[in-house]
Amino acid sequence: MRLYPGKVSAIAHDMVAGLSTSGDIEIATELVAEVVLDVESVLREYIRLDRDVTDRAREKISREGLEFTQLNKIKQKIAEERNFGVGDRAVEYITKQIIEALLHSRHVAEVFGEDNVLRRSLRDVINRHTHVDDDLDQEVRRRIKNLQEGTSTWEVEYQKVMGDLRRLKGLDS
Repeated sequence: MRLYPGKVSAIAHDMVAGLSTSGDIEIATELVAEVVLDVESVLREYIRLDRDVTDRAREKISREGLEFTQLNKIKQKIAEERNFGVGDRAVEYITKQIIEALLHSRHVAEVFGEDNVLRRSLRDVINRHTHVDDDLDQEVRRRIKNLQEGTSTWEVEYQKVMGDLRRLKGLDS
């Protein structure tokens, strides 16, 4: 799962609207925008921490002369040391952080939903908005199918084509 900065506002708005409409949280009408900003801040902080963990993993690879193909493994290890969720644990981590933010937000009048109900609702919104990542990955792989995966050429071309597609679809900001 990859969270794009350009999708943060839409995701936060959908989360707050969904939880509010279902009655899982109560928000005064004039404070809805503030709650959306609270959720956006959690999502933006996740993106910042994810970039930091990725940068540290790349630095370790460079410093120790490791293979670039080990990036995800090293990133996972660094994330575990920091109690940070990446990969399969990213959605769980994000939903937990958002629930904590809602429970402590002075803009939310009341949280009625049980944690598991809130998590499911938040997860559904995240999955709906981030499935585009899988679609982009398939498109990139289709475009560079002539290159051997795992090589440095493949990695460079993958990032280039992915960047081009993100800009084309307005996913980077």
